Amino acid sequence: MPPAASTKASKPEYVVTDTGNKVSRRSQLHGTQHVILGGRTVICADVCIRADLLPSRPPSSQDPSKPSKPTVSVAVGRYTYVSTGTLLKPPSKPSRATYTYHPLKIGDHVFIGKNCTVEAAMIESHVWIGDGAVIGKFAILKEGCKILEGTVVPGGMVVPSGAVVGGRPGRVVGELGVGWGVGVGGEEVEGGDLRELWRSVGG
Repeated sequence: MPPAASTKASKPEYVVTDTGNKVSRRSQLHGTQHVILGGRTVICADVCIRADLLPSRPPSSQDPSKPSKPTVSVAVGRYTYVSTGTLLKPPSKPSRATYTYHPLKIGDHVFIGKNCTVEAAMIESHVWIGDGAVIGKFAILKEGCKILEGTVVPGGMVVPSGAVVGGRPGRVVGELGVGWGVGVGGEEVEGGDLRELWRSVGG
């Protein structure tokens, strides 16, 4: 007699949180209590977030009897999309034979391509990062800039708004024209509103 067919439904690829974040079951989030996802953000398969690398805290003058808030290592805004194979890691610098970590902050409507490594201090909103890019330690990407595929942004570099950065090491190679990031009828475009991209991901 053949075995009975399994009636157990397979689990969906993405876990959907109360705030609409879609997190792949195949992603790796280390130190989840130290990650903030702003809502309706997508974390794809094989993404690794190293929020277990905690920023150092100054001595607190607060009442020790009161519970302290969890330290935030990685903060991501709304409608941000982190593609497959990307590593998000808080930036660090040497300190007394060890490393001191600082928070990684990412804004809203940021697209990060496949297989990127991000150790920036700040990525502002409406930034587009191409596949295979490396964003060096403590780099700052200002609002509405574009990082080309395979670019290596040096540590500490400040990329101005509207700039196009490419190369290894990365440098400003152009400027974005008027209307970049503006879609028609809600379509998803580089540097634009990523609501449609979020909706397209299964939950």
